[in-house]
Amino acid sequence: MTADLSYIRNFGICAHIDAGKTTVSERILFYTGKNYKMGEVHEGTATMDFLQEEQERGITIQSAATTCPWTRSGKEYKLNLIDTPGHVDFTIEVERSLRVLDGAVAVFDGKEGVEAQSETVWRQADRYKVPRLCFINKMDKLGASFDFSYETIKTRLGANALPLQCPIGTGNEFQGIVDLVDMRAYYFEGDKGDKVTEKDIPEDLQEYVAKWRHELIEKAAELDDALMGKYLEGQEPTRDEIRSAVRKGVVSRAVYPVLCGAALRNIGIQLLLDAVVDYLPSPTEKPDVEGTDPQDKNIKLSRPHDPAAPFSALVFKVVSDMHGDLTYIRVYSGTLTKGTRLLNPGNSKKENASRIFEMHAQNRIPLEQVTAGNIVAVVGIKDSYTGDTLCDMDDPIMLERMFFPEPVIAMSIEPKTTEDKRKLSEALGVIRREDPSFRSNYDEETGETIIAGMGELHLEIIKNKLTRDMKINVAVGKPKVSYREAITKKAEYVRGKFVKQTGGRGQFGDCTIHLEPFTAEQAAAEELDFTDNIAVENAVSGGAIPKEYIPSVEYGIRQTCMTGVKFGYPMINVKATIVDGSSHAVDSSQVAFEQAGRLAVREATEKAGPVLLEPIMKVVVTVPNDYLGNVTGDISSRRGMIIDTDDRGVVKLVTAEIPLDQLFGYTTSLRGMSQGRASATMEFLEYRPMPRSLQEAVVEADRGGAAAKK
Repeated sequence: MTADLSYIRNFGICAHIDAGKTTVSERILFYTGKNYKMGEVHEGTATMDFLQEEQERGITIQSAATTCPWTRSGKEYKLNLIDTPGHVDFTIEVERSLRVLDGAVAVFDGKEGVEAQSETVWRQADRYKVPRLCFINKMDKLGASFDFSYETIKTRLGANALPLQCPIGTGNEFQGIVDLVDMRAYYFEGDKGDKVTEKDIPEDLQEYVAKWRHELIEKAAELDDALMGKYLEGQEPTRDEIRSAVRKGVVSRAVYPVLCGAALRNIGIQLLLDAVVDYLPSPTEKPDVEGTDPQDKNIKLSRPHDPAAPFSALVFKVVSDMHGDLTYIRVYSGTLTKGTRLLNPGNSKKENASRIFEMHAQNRIPLEQVTAGNIVAVVGIKDSYTGDTLCDMDDPIMLERMFFPEPVIAMSIEPKTTEDKRKLSEALGVIRREDPSFRSNYDEETGETIIAGMGELHLEIIKNKLTRDMKINVAVGKPKVSYREAITKKAEYVRGKFVKQTGGRGQFGDCTIHLEPFTAEQAAAEELDFTDNIAVENAVSGGAIPKEYIPSVEYGIRQTCMTGVKFGYPMINVKATIVDGSSHAVDSSQVAFEQAGRLAVREATEKAGPVLLEPIMKVVVTVPNDYLGNVTGDISSRRGMIIDTDDRGVVKLVTAEIPLDQLFGYTTSLRGMSQGRASATMEFLEYRPMPRSLQEAVVEADRGGAAAKK
């Protein structure tokens, strides 16, 4: 395949669960010639879902990467494709994939349109400024509606949708697709839809097609001045003029083209691939990658997407393997040859890229080298994790890190033997390296190991990995909510003074801080490090605290916030400003100032109105009208708030916000109150203050459990 960057497309498939994105991916592999047989999700044979858990459950759990060719207008393109999960518990997989992709295909269910997780994925893509195509799938489904789904893209996502296609029939009558650019009808024949036949548009569709064509031309004209001139003069634009205008609009994220098909029936995938090539950007059309000088974060640096530039890449995934961990990287600039020494500027560790692989799901093809614009896996990387930069030893740069969501649910896990305890510690280290949304810690007081993740399914998958895959015997507790602490007001000039005299050399540390509520947006505006949702600023003047002790004060503040102050849960969304202090010429030490920082933040928290936060979930329930009263009444009884109710024919879509602690076993309960006819999806929304009347009960329950363990 060509090394010309303009012929590369790095794109992902993302969607709400069950929208059919893995089926879309499997068809792409077949039509590009990468697979000779179509894998099916429902049969557990999907190439991209190769984990045992994925095949058993019929869902995507971890993102899978592959590279395949596609020929368009006689030119061969290289497609680097990532298939991502749809379940909200594995949103980190979507997050880290979108961070390194140049474009994405958002897949929607033709009957449901935009669903809850569709909105989450769309926001993630917005965060990383990823251009997108929209593919309305399952047009063969009973009740499917292109018009409805198109409208939900505009209204629920706020996207400037632009139609490139419209369907020929829907449901059982779905036969093919009309291309609105070249105004031709396409039918997909043969056993596997591999024979694409072009025909005139059916007479009975002329009016329907004309409506969509008008919308296409009108929106395309807004993207190009020359095209707008033609449009105003009543002239018909050429096919190439339309494509050029749309491409410009997609790359700039001014429009989001909409296509349609039915992947399971092998309709529309070839045209989707053409659209990926025609409209999604190549690496050269993306701005130079930006970063900072590792020695001075105020110095901004950039790298061009050029094989001759200094090397830079971002680690976006780590997979443990018996033959050596696979570290997935997106190469932004330069060229990497196997055996090259690299620098991780985040930890100053030197790494060795001993081998390079082009990945096809779990299969790998060895490469001698890789250039800018490509996505590969590397073996030999020991100390680099998701979000880390790898770069040229002599020309370092630190690329922007990723956003990692906070876990909202936790459970205890206890090894049954001493050998299991040793194995568990190693295994949890492996899982933490693979999955940045997973947390684990050992509670010294109770002797428990606590694991935390994004939902019940996430923790169940982790448990199965430990017991089934890693053969570790463990007992697990019931899932518990991961609460957080926060403050409600500012506390100023709070002193933390640590003095200890034990006969010999004493200990002396003294600092004064302000403590106030703070947000990620404020941290970004002030360019402050907001690791673990905590910002610390040094505003000490006149050397009141010697500069060598400032990091110790910060460490003490951060560690105290992370372990909890008032309620015993991590404190979030705070800023501590170190404003004053004093030192002793002999007795001051790093340890003393660390303790001073701890004392200051504890005292300040008491004065700043501490509050317990609970995770709130956005829940979308699909319920037949007959059971609506049961569902809404149940939501109210769970301290939930109904935000919206939307008609969908004989069913209602109820959107509610409900505390997570009220949702354990909700799926089973929902089935019971609707005779199995209602279903629900949920995703983390935000942390909110818990009613004070309930705070005490939560804290006491946790303390009681801890005491029982002693």
